[in-house]
Amino acid sequence: MKDYIIKDPWQIIENQFRPEYNEISESIFSIGNGRMGQRANFEEDYSGKTMPGSYVAGVYYPDKTRVGWWKNGYPEYFAKVINATNWIGLHITVNGTILDLANVTVTRFERRLDMKAGVLHREVALTMPDGTQLAINAQRLYSVAESQSAALSYRIRVERGTANIILESGLDGDISNRDSNYDEKFWEEVSRSANEEHISLQLRTKKTGFDVHSRVTQQLLSGGQAIPVRQVVDREKYVAQHYEWVMKSGEEATLLKYVVILTSENHPRPALPDHAEELLHHIAAIGFEKLFIQQEEGWSKIWKDSDIQIEGDVAAQQAIRFNIFQLYQTYTGEDDRLNIGPKGFTGEKYGGVTYWDTEAYCLPFYMATTKPEIARNLLIYRHKHLQKAIENAEKLGFTDGAALYPMVTINGEECHNEWEITFEEIHRNGAIAFAIYNYVRYTGDERYLQEYGLEVLLAISRFWSQRVNWSEAKQKYVMLGVTGPNEYENNVNNNWYTNRIAAWCLHYTSEVIDQLASSEPEALQQILQNASFDAVEKDKWLHIADNMYYPEDLERGVYLQQDGFLDKELIAASDLPASERPLNQKWSWDRILRSCFIKQADVLQGLYFLEDQYDLDTIRRNYDFYEPMTVHESSLSPCVHAIMAAKLRKDDKAYEFYLRTSRLDLDDYNNDTEDGLHITSMAGTWMTIVEGFAGMRVRDGKVHFQPILPSQWASYSFRVTFRGADLQIKVNKVGVHIMNAGEKAVQIVLADKVYSLPAADILEVSHPTLAHM
Repeated sequence: MKDYIIKDPWQIIENQFRPEYNEISESIFSIGNGRMGQRANFEEDYSGKTMPGSYVAGVYYPDKTRVGWWKNGYPEYFAKVINATNWIGLHITVNGTILDLANVTVTRFERRLDMKAGVLHREVALTMPDGTQLAINAQRLYSVAESQSAALSYRIRVERGTANIILESGLDGDISNRDSNYDEKFWEEVSRSANEEHISLQLRTKKTGFDVHSRVTQQLLSGGQAIPVRQVVDREKYVAQHYEWVMKSGEEATLLKYVVILTSENHPRPALPDHAEELLHHIAAIGFEKLFIQQEEGWSKIWKDSDIQIEGDVAAQQAIRFNIFQLYQTYTGEDDRLNIGPKGFTGEKYGGVTYWDTEAYCLPFYMATTKPEIARNLLIYRHKHLQKAIENAEKLGFTDGAALYPMVTINGEECHNEWEITFEEIHRNGAIAFAIYNYVRYTGDERYLQEYGLEVLLAISRFWSQRVNWSEAKQKYVMLGVTGPNEYENNVNNNWYTNRIAAWCLHYTSEVIDQLASSEPEALQQILQNASFDAVEKDKWLHIADNMYYPEDLERGVYLQQDGFLDKELIAASDLPASERPLNQKWSWDRILRSCFIKQADVLQGLYFLEDQYDLDTIRRNYDFYEPMTVHESSLSPCVHAIMAAKLRKDDKAYEFYLRTSRLDLDDYNNDTEDGLHITSMAGTWMTIVEGFAGMRVRDGKVHFQPILPSQWASYSFRVTFRGADLQIKVNKVGVHIMNAGEKAVQIVLADKVYSLPAADILEVSHPTLAHM
């Protein structure tokens, strides 16, 4: 754990140059706008520890799988959202010496991410080897108003001495991915152009054939006068404009650099240069100051809908805003072809592709904080990939339209290449089915089931019905050779969560069929006919669901994570020496697999999803049994535990887990932030407050709250939309204040009591009348 980020409610601040932490900071200070983004790399050359990264959503390369032993069913490739053209790069020499922070004396340094405005700032004071003193001020933004553009203001000032400066500002397409399996570069040049007015570079991905056109115009100003371009640089995959000038002490110059980045996914390939020229002219005419104002206004609208305010705890306040900020930088719902990569635009790990994280953790955030169609788009994304999911299942021997959604994908094909995950971590199918249920439960949008949802549920249920087998010994259906959410156990039998979510899915699909038979019989018949569905299938599904085997320890009153869990030595994670944590960086995989230690919520994941089917004592016994053995070495773990701890009134534990999930990257809890941020778990941070501390649930078409107030906080407040109501909730030491700023009345269940709240009205309930507070 590290603690070098300055606590501030709206800013992320690093106030000292720490070369050893630079890659961590590059992740933390990343910026983006949902369509593209970038790590917080320095603009000027840097020979120290750095991982350059600029990314464009939806543009990927199928990097050939690298495995030691090929197995039937392995995917041919691992899809990666790849490092794209570097547009910020500045090559600067001062009196003949390269300006490189690794080789100068840095006397003042601040990197600051203004989350309120969506702008990255950097200020540096330095002394060159010859004694020349300079001050640098850089501001960078990815426009939320003009989502195919970004801009940079870079000011350099001479504080002492005379500086003969050569500055080369370009577009560099000769880039690579650190995680390339075979050290391959993924781009080919299509065209380039360089003159005194602009520079442009168009690249195409090998194999997948995505074109990305980057076009820059820039202006260098000093003393109110433009410094002319001295020459242009034009070589393969690189174009730049070259400036030379002299500044004395007290003088300064500012480079204004505007870029547009267009892809063949959004524009006809032959028209890319013309569209880029037109858009760049528009962006440059707006100018940096007005782009800055537009950026503030755009983020102000986002914060109006999604901000969570915490009084009395700056670390907690900064953390939740950081998490929300990064979520909206990653995904805005603007394009239904896109999804949410676990690292967003902040790093290469996980390839920027889609995992089950989206359905399990991100969907609730987008359902409650933005337009309903954005959450719907996340589910439609999976429906678009249904045929690929069926093909993925066919590769593993499943038939008759059974679908296995991929563990990792960008186009619907499986591209994860670790056998214990690819073939065995099949619970991901359950998360997708649960997301459909969760969406309909929250929004009331039952048309989704008719238009898209039932098709997906039918195919998933067919998979489950083929994946189980009947055990004569147990006289139950069992599920063999699986990996549950706890990836520290592989190839186990009867993972409780997998069995449970499979049975739940079979029941739910049957219920949806019955529901549509009553409400939309003609539409149902068409869906079932298209799927070649036979009513006998439904009978079989219900028989499986009603006769599923669940491992259990009756003496302890807990569900067993898998058949052999009690064969392990049961040790609390707190007994592990700090020197051996995190286990995935210190222990052999063999030792991890034989241990009792749990990477993330597994049995507890099922109890979180299906909590209405279990009494509080059952949830408590399982929590008390499994939480002490959980090492939380998945970013997805602390939020589920925080929500359950809050439900069980373990307030201190809930707060502890909140800090862990919310400051996971800011404080680098798992020593892996340098790889990129944990974007999808950031939605879990939002859930920790809204579902955990505020106890929000949806049951029977009503929104429920069961709030608690952490002792460290004076109050917290947030906003959610629910079926036309716009609810603004504040919890403090006095009680609960709920305002309905929407246009529809809503029924609210607060501490088990039902209240009717009309539009434009307020509900206030004091603490003495609230249960469990």
